[in-house]
Parts: sequence; structure tokens; C-alpha cells
Amino acid sequence: MEDVAQYWDDHSLADHWDDTREVEVDVRARRRYRVSLDPDVFGAIRAQARQRGVAVETLINLWLKERLEALAEGHP
Repeated sequence: MEDVAQYWDDHSLADHWDDTREVEVDVRARRRYRVSLDPDVFGAIRAQARQRGVAVETLINLWLKERLEALAEGHP
């Protein structure tokens, strides 16, 4: 793999343009939603995310999933 990386560090795709072909790719990304947060709430979440070394979005999704699972189990 390092050989490939080194090759492309030293070469350009333009060197191989005649060897390429057009392809169609169907990309189906999962839909994302935006949610507005109170600035103080966001700040607290951002601080927690930094402490844990994860992205804010990752922490929010984890916490929401945990809360939904608890509710589904009957724990308020």
C-alpha cells in the first residue's frame, strides 16, 4: 500500500489519462437532519466531546440512542 501512495505522490493522473474510462456510480448517502441547539447546551456538549475525544455529532448520537433505548425498556 505504501508503494501505491508513494507512486501517486510522485505522479499525476494526467500521466495515465488515456488509460482511464468513464464509470457511473450510484451513491446513496443516509439522510442527515439539522437540529438547533441552545448555545449553552451546545457548549456543554462540545466540552464533553472534547474530554472524550469524539466529535460532537458522535456524542449527541450516542446519547440520544442510549436515551431512546432506555425509554424503550421503560426507564424514564
